[in-house]
Amino acid sequence: MAKISKKRKEVLSKYDDQNPYSLEDASGLVKEISTAKFDESIDMAIKLNVDPRKANQMVRGTVSLPHGTGKDVKVLVLCTPDKEQEAKDAGADYVGLDEFIAKIKGGWTDVDVIITMPSVMGKVGALGRVLGPRGLMPNPKTGTVTMEIGKAVKDVKAGKIDFRVDKYGIIHAAIGKVSFDKKMIVENAQELLQTLIKLKPAAAKGVYMKSITMSSTMSPAIKVELKAAAV
Repeated sequence: MAKISKKRKEVLSKYDDQNPYSLEDASGLVKEISTAKFDESIDMAIKLNVDPRKANQMVRGTVSLPHGTGKDVKVLVLCTPDKEQEAKDAGADYVGLDEFIAKIKGGWTDVDVIITMPSVMGKVGALGRVLGPRGLMPNPKTGTVTMEIGKAVKDVKAGKIDFRVDKYGIIHAAIGKVSFDKKMIVENAQELLQTLIKLKPAAAKGVYMKSITMSSTMSPAIKVELKAAAV
């Protein structure tokens, strides 16, 4: 049996892993039990009562977190020359088309979000095998296939994230950093939860959210009361 370190014991002594906490208390606890020497990300995992194999129960969308994620999001814009300056002015990290398509075909995916325009989706669509498994394929539903390139870049840089239920019915999303104050974490979490409620599929029956947990990169998970989402 693996030995629990002194630091781990200290962390586990600060909360009850079987007890669900209010969103406010969980946000404070996750800061308290995060002891890494770097600014850890804070993540939420929400287990939904849906069957992702059925198209009418798929949950996916975007949310603009009021305080952003705290992460410097690297954005690639694949566009025609007439849109390049707009993308650069909005803060895109990489801008171009054919040269980046060639790089991606070669295995390069060192970005967090890819934004493109409808007229070049024919070329971008051919990258599905590389981008799909990494969650990087642009999609009109998440606002990453658009003619409003500048707005899309600014939204992503400001904290707009996209999410999608996995095959186990769980939504995973980063909602901030340990360095955020408790109020910022709470408000970001509330925005995500309320967005998920609005996206509840009509085909989903019974209790929609089965469990909510919050954790940092290196911390154990803290259970959050379901009433935090008013379900």
